[in-house]
Amino acid sequence: MRRRLLLTLLTVALMGVFTQSALASGEKLQFAGGTAADQATVRAALDASSFDWGLLPQAIVVHVGAYGSSYSTYGNVYVDASLLESGEYAWGVVQHEFGHQVDFFLLDDAKRSVLQQRLGGADWCYTTPGLAHSDHGCERFASELAWAYWQSPQNCMSPGSTSESGWMPVTQFRALLSELIGMPTTVSRPAATKAFAPAVKPKPKPKRR
Repeated sequence: MRRRLLLTLLTVALMGVFTQSALASGEKLQFAGGTAADQATVRAALDASSFDWGLLPQAIVVHVGAYGSSYSTYGNVYVDASLLESGEYAWGVVQHEFGHQVDFFLLDDAKRSVLQQRLGGADWCYTTPGLAHSDHGCERFASELAWAYWQSPQNCMSPGSTSESGWMPVTQFRALLSELIGMPTTVSRPAATKAFAPAVKPKPKPKRR
C-alpha cells in the first residue's frame, strides 16, 4: 500500500514537471500562420527566458504575418514574419509581447499601480492618447520582464537597446513580480487593449558568397 502511494505521488510530481516543461517549450502555444522556422523561433525565444510562462492560465495564440510591427491583445500575440527571420534578434520582441500577456492575465489594477509607481510612465496602457511608446507603463513592464529574465547581450530589450527597460534593478524587479504574481488569482478580463512592441529593425541577412 505504501509503495503504491509513493508511486502515485511520484507520478503526480513528474506530471507537474512535464506540464511546465511543455509550456516552456511552446507545446501549449497555438499558431496562426508562420513557417516551421518561424514557429521554432517563437519557441526558442520563450525557452531562452527563465520566466515561468506556465503561470499563464491558457494557451496563447501566436499570429505570424505581414503586420509591420508586433503587438498583443488579450490571449493573442501578433509577430511580424520578417522580424522572426532575424532569428535570435527577434527573441526579445517575442518575450516582450508575452510580457503583455502576463499583464493581461495575471495583474489587476492594484498590482499595475504598484508596478507603475516603480517603473514610471504617464499612464498604464494607452488610456492617454498621444503618448510616446515608452511613456506607457505596460510597455515598460513588458520590456523590463523580457530583459530581467533573459539578460543576454543579444536581447534587444536590454537597457542599452531601448529606453523602456532598466527602470528598476533586475533583482528588485524579479522580487517584486514574484511577490505580485507568485500566487496569481483570477482577475477580470481587461477592456480591449492593443499593446505594441517597441520599433526594432530586423538585421540584414548576410550575403551569400
